[in-house]
Amino acid sequence: MIDYTRFWETLKKRGVSQYKLIRTYHISAGQLGRMRKNKNVSTHTIGMFCEILDCKVEDIMEYIADQAQ
Repeated sequence: MIDYTRFWETLKKRGVSQYKLIRTYHISAGQLGRMRKNKNVSTHTIGMFCEILDCKVEDIMEYIADQAQ
């Protein structure tokens, strides 16, 4: 599973609000909702967040192995 907890932490560290992402960078509320629920997001979207937040991919997401294996 891909977990986006790090994304929310990076947003907070950088002082960027969800409102700013939507209004200034034209990120859809739907994309933020998908990330909040740890749903699939395109690599293009991840790349945009890396550019906006001036960070690495690992500052946005991490892989967590499925416990059922």
